[in-house]
Amino acid sequence: MLQFDLPVRNAFLIACVASVALGGCGSAGDNGPAIEANSQTIRFEPAPTLNKGETATVVAVASSGLPVRYGSATPGVCRVDPGSGLVTSLTLGNCVVSANQAGNSRYAQAPEATLTLPVAFSPEQHITFGAAPGLSLGGTAVVSATATSGLPVSFSSLSASICSVVPDAGVVTALLAGNCVIAANQAGDANYHAAAQVTQSIVVSAPLSVRVPGVPGSVTAAPGTVADTVLVSFGGTDSGGSPITGYTVTSVPAGIAASGTASPITVACPNNCRGYALSVAAQNAVGTGSASAPVPVTAAYQVVETFYEPDTQPNNSIFIGTFTFNFATGTVSDLKGILSESMTGGSTGYPSDSMKWLSLDYQLVSWRDATLGGTFVASFRNATTDTFLSSATGDSWSPQQGVTVGGRYYGSPGANPGNAYALIFVPDDPTATLTRAQLVMLAYADCAPGGMMGDTCMTGTAFAGYGSDGTMGGVPRSQLIARK
Repeated sequence: MLQFDLPVRNAFLIACVASVALGGCGSAGDNGPAIEANSQTIRFEPAPTLNKGETATVVAVASSGLPVRYGSATPGVCRVDPGSGLVTSLTLGNCVVSANQAGNSRYAQAPEATLTLPVAFSPEQHITFGAAPGLSLGGTAVVSATATSGLPVSFSSLSASICSVVPDAGVVTALLAGNCVIAANQAGDANYHAAAQVTQSIVVSAPLSVRVPGVPGSVTAAPGTVADTVLVSFGGTDSGGSPITGYTVTSVPAGIAASGTASPITVACPNNCRGYALSVAAQNAVGTGSASAPVPVTAAYQVVETFYEPDTQPNNSIFIGTFTFNFATGTVSDLKGILSESMTGGSTGYPSDSMKWLSLDYQLVSWRDATLGGTFVASFRNATTDTFLSSATGDSWSPQQGVTVGGRYYGSPGANPGNAYALIFVPDDPTATLTRAQLVMLAYADCAPGGMMGDTCMTGTAFAGYGSDGTMGGVPRSQLIARK
């Protein structure tokens, strides 16, 4: 047992108490800072084969026995699930998978390990049908099939007297009772050989009694290619035993209507039917069937947001994301994407194998600004908005808060959750060019360790919008939104 004289013992206790706040002189729990600071390493199991368009699972083990987190150092080539190590190939090239272990109260953070998986390519492809749909006399149904190449599949009817099919859409129409045989083909291209033809048989049933048609299935509505038009698409419809003669589109609330004989139906609708939802009903000789549940007009978009970083290499920070816009309500959903980390690689500021990217998968903030004519939306790296030190106002994420406290990360000077976000602006017409008043309100923050200087987060804000430029002089330069 160690013995201290009183002055030495008191000095030791004072030093110990002072260091507890920093994680010293005792256990801080399994998720606290490393106290014993034992080293650990990470090793990968043998690399699996990864083919283009397919998946494989990598396995990495930390010598500490603690769980490993995975990432993709080449997001243009492959995507990696952080927890499971499931790798999805996106294109040909070398997929570089990273493995990290942050440590705990016993172990220091492990050095990052990487594994390179060449994405293999085979010119062979094959086709697989989805489940066969039900089909009644005079009705329609939709068949689906996919090719392993990812190329589009075309359909044809091998029993033309029984049924017909739309080659590129797979919409089958029953003409007579019997066995309807649909063939699927993929002719190949410069990279892939033609696939072997596959077939699917569908029994066309004859109803015992004739009735009105069933409800059209899989109804969707999207902006048309012509201004002030909307395309309403739908899938299979039970004929009721009598051939379907047409379809009617109506709106909720009432006021918009259109008709046609097949999917899709073009609807004249200013402002992409803002404030309306659309439903479809089918008619036959007996009458009109029940309408489908009304659906809003929606569309998927890609957004590229760029911030100028004069004091970093490269000189740009970029957010590349996707979202869905609902024209009925003017709301944005499922914003997610990737944010580049300045000073981590690349020479131009645009995607490259050496650039590191943060995945922003959680849309946690959204509000409409009637004055600016659109909606602000932010997606975060973590499933929380805690980004900045919140001692000043209690707001732990907003750009103004980052300016107020100098962009220090949430929890500073203690644990760093490593959050990040990108704030975009979606005008009421999503593809409209931003005005200066809208542009200066864009913002981003990167509080992950790779993009920081000490406890300071990398940020991008405009003086005109928030009263200060971001750290390292980062300011919004542009935002482009395009239909996917």
